[in-house]
Amino acid sequence: MKKILVIGAGRSSANLIKYLLEQAPSYDWHLRVGDMDKSFAEQKIESSPNAEAFQLNASDANQRRSEIANADLVISMLPASMHLEVAKDCIHFGKHVITPSYIPDDMWALDAEAKAKGIVILNEMGVDPGIDHMSAMRIIHQLKAQGASLRSFESFTGGLIAPESDNNPWNYKITWNPRNVILAGYGGTARFKENDTLKFIPYQRLFERITPVDLGSDGIFEGYANRDSLKYLKLYEVEDIPTLYRGTLRKAGYCEAWNALVQLGLTDDSFVIQGLNETTWQELTKSFLPSQKESDPASLMQAYLNLSENTMEKLHWLGIFDSRPIGITSGSPAQALQSLVEHKWILGTDDKDMIVMWHRFHYELHGKNYEMQSTLIAVGDDPIHTAMSKTVGLPIAIAAKHILTGSWNLKGVQLPTQPRIYEPVLEELNQYGIQFKETVKALN
Repeated sequence: MKKILVIGAGRSSANLIKYLLEQAPSYDWHLRVGDMDKSFAEQKIESSPNAEAFQLNASDANQRRSEIANADLVISMLPASMHLEVAKDCIHFGKHVITPSYIPDDMWALDAEAKAKGIVILNEMGVDPGIDHMSAMRIIHQLKAQGASLRSFESFTGGLIAPESDNNPWNYKITWNPRNVILAGYGGTARFKENDTLKFIPYQRLFERITPVDLGSDGIFEGYANRDSLKYLKLYEVEDIPTLYRGTLRKAGYCEAWNALVQLGLTDDSFVIQGLNETTWQELTKSFLPSQKESDPASLMQAYLNLSENTMEKLHWLGIFDSRPIGITSGSPAQALQSLVEHKWILGTDDKDMIVMWHRFHYELHGKNYEMQSTLIAVGDDPIHTAMSKTVGLPIAIAAKHILTGSWNLKGVQLPTQPRIYEPVLEELNQYGIQFKETVKALN
């Protein structure tokens, strides 16, 4: 019997656990699913005889190590900041580990130790990062094999709301870690390459510099730059490409309204405000505005930031001008805003979410210029088995199967950018409706 330890049973784990439990009888697997809130784990495993749920404090090193010691493979669905410690424990006990998150720089330092122990530390195995890498590398390798010269690569991904469930003016609801939604791009400068020139966008300008993305019947979107596209020049084996730009998708109009919150200061996470339980949203919003005789914070904010009526509609709906108490005792402005959007952007009982991923390549082949677009649209089943859960969890689960059955002989710190990883994963994802539509057109 092979033992799988899943650490964390949050929003993105439902389809991961479902897949592993469906495969468990065939492969003689047993799952232990641990979460700080045991009820989350219990909900995900239901009444399966091949799994057990337990309460796990992942910050408790002794409990964490005890669980890892008894597993054959560990899947860490924890916040990204905790993966490194889990990986170190896995090296100590000689256990394979998979994570869905961006790899921290310090993780690469574990490569030699992992190889010496004969284990793999497979990172960035979710959707973004994950499916974005795999789908991009498949096309890049195919184009290079044909002799093409790549001129530009743009890639955008968004966790969004499906059209049938899109019923608020932001055209957005939360399907993943809400803190990451609030702090998108916070405290850093986006970096990318455009026409052989390095380009930079500081946080305070991030949501003003957007890229329109018109996918026809699939919707009209806008993209803002991810933190660091430059590191993908090497990762994608395209160091000489003139343009490389990665970003996040939202529905058209979102970025202008979110930028208003950024400019006002409500996404600031650098200081703590006490007594928020005695403060209304109207009072907090007004505290960021210049003092004027006009007492209406909405009018003040619209004039102060020169906001459109469309943006004001979104802000009014969100509730930052309401006389309702904020509801938390203390916290940063960003934490206060998170408490608000968690309430306002919640998935309804019948809601479905949507993942949109879009790649655009420009390349030269045999003296002619071409544009290729590759688009993924994935829709969730319900508020538990979301498109986010599918696209994050299924690649991890498929990878777990290949590692446990020995079909992948991977060692060391790895990313899913090589054909022996991405080909079987993308092929199996097709069976779950996670597939790309590709179009190519000649430009001259």
